[in-house]
Amino acid sequence: MTRLIAPLVALSLMTAESQGAGEIRVTPNGAQPSVNGAAQNFTGTVRVDGLFNGDAPARIGGGTVTFEPGARTAWHTHPLEQTLIVTAGVGYVQQEGGPRQQIRPGDTVWIPPHTRHWHGATASNGMSHIAIAEAEDGKTVTWAEQVSEAQYTGQ
Repeated sequence: MTRLIAPLVALSLMTAESQGAGEIRVTPNGAQPSVNGAAQNFTGTVRVDGLFNGDAPARIGGGTVTFEPGARTAWHTHPLEQTLIVTAGVGYVQQEGGPRQQIRPGDTVWIPPHTRHWHGATASNGMSHIAIAEAEDGKTVTWAEQVSEAQYTGQ
């Protein structure tokens, strides 16, 4: 039995090594230019930095999104899910039909697939978060209309 197990373990380790072949990549901060948030998808001044996408078969991608005070996304959904990790400032996230929730540094927000929502800064504070989402058929987001001022202020 031992004679059979040892070669199988060795073979599985060699297979694991060959499947995991590749090199770690470090993208230095500032190596990519900042991208301004598109006016059709955002209200106010929004900047996206450090965009990344995994190599196939990975479907994950993301970046750091910085919202100036009062800036926010339009309503949108994601085909799989989205995770936000708040890194600075104070902001809001709201699911359609639900309450507007305040988010702060250290908070993690998980947004289920196909959940219509928006997120952004408060009127008086900017906010930054790392946004991570998986693509389905090459698409990570479906944008809808802008969040109205009444929706943004919770009135």
